[in-house]
Amino acid sequence: MGISYSTAKWIAPTSFLIDFAAQQYGMLSTPNMKTIHDRNLSYFSPQPFFIAGFFFPQQLFQLAWLYRLYKLDPKKPGERGELDQMVDFVPYYTVGNLCIATWMIFWNAERLDLSNIFVVINSLSQLFYITAKLPPMNTNSTSSILTHVVSKTFAGIGVLDLLHNGSVAFAKDQPATTMVKALTGVGFGLASAASDWIFGGCLVYDLVALAVGQSAIDGGWAKLLGAFAVGSAAIVGAKNLARPPYNGSNSGYSKTATDEIQDRV
Repeated sequence: MGISYSTAKWIAPTSFLIDFAAQQYGMLSTPNMKTIHDRNLSYFSPQPFFIAGFFFPQQLFQLAWLYRLYKLDPKKPGERGELDQMVDFVPYYTVGNLCIATWMIFWNAERLDLSNIFVVINSLSQLFYITAKLPPMNTNSTSSILTHVVSKTFAGIGVLDLLHNGSVAFAKDQPATTMVKALTGVGFGLASAASDWIFGGCLVYDLVALAVGQSAIDGGWAKLLGAFAVGSAAIVGAKNLARPPYNGSNSGYSKTATDEIQDRV
């Protein structure tokens, strides 16, 4: 999915603006996205304001990341390595924004089966990137930190989107079965054990959003989700305290003055 520097510098902000415009449409149209949410509830319906509360700060990180993407110069050897890592994420970032924008159209049309297709594409793409493509974080590099934050928060909220849209599309008004409860606990437990602070924090946030949302639907399930959130937080904390995940000297790239500048502009 490699693309040129020049392509990355216009396609990423364009996808952000398309997604931002779609979000405004989703909030201001009639019916709006919350109305559709309230009409379609299931065992993985979160408290909707938790999603809005997540995306506002996440978009600020996106803007900072986009600024770095635009500012860095591939002709400067000291900046080229940082830019390479950011450009590698751009196709996944763009797919994510365009999928979320398209999801909004089908969500507000109450075609939840079709909106689920774009949720699956987005969520699986982001999870693939952070597990198979993302280099270790370099804590000495602002670009590396921002790429980790943006990609992992996209993937983290993608987990919640996957559970939410899938349940309302195919199990509307149904309670959580014993199998669903067991798989939720095991799935989040295993994911937490494999997560750093950023993605692990998103998983805890997802569970809290689900617990609060389910408190008005199924009190017993809500309490169990709350217990899962506490357990997930404990696992993430213990794992990352015992084995810190970030290494300032291991970034997946090195800055050298002898790097040959590839003509990709």
